[in-house]
Amino acid sequence: MKRQLMLATLFATLATSHAFARDTVHDYPVDEALQSEPGKVSDDIPLYFAGQRHPAVVKSQGEFATNKKTNAFGKSDEVACKHVFLSAVIELQERARKEGGNAVINIKSNYRNELRESATQYTCGAGAVIAGVALIGDVVTLKK
Repeated sequence: MKRQLMLATLFATLATSHAFARDTVHDYPVDEALQSEPGKVSDDIPLYFAGQRHPAVVKSQGEFATNKKTNAFGKSDEVACKHVFLSAVIELQERARKEGGNAVINIKSNYRNELRESATQYTCGAGAVIAGVALIGDVVTLKK
């Protein structure tokens, strides 16, 4: 009986460990994610993704990165990725406020340290339990 229990436990561990190891990487639309939870992202600190035009930079406070994770259990990859993307851009906005900037420009995806520049897409990695988004952006003061 004890041996059967050990074998059953081992089998269950092996069977589930493969499912948890999933890491699916996809690109998703920025605009769709920004509109997915109305009111969550503040509009006082504008966000400009790589290649988007913006007013002239008066002062640069530096480049900052964020790497956010969220619980993806029981959620579709897309839903989990939208949620964690919002957390990442909110963190960039908070950093801009802290540094005295009024915008974040040149935002790029940096999932697993692989830079991807897009004005319309962000990169997200999702597994069975966790989804993650990593972004890099320049905190600046823009001319008003």
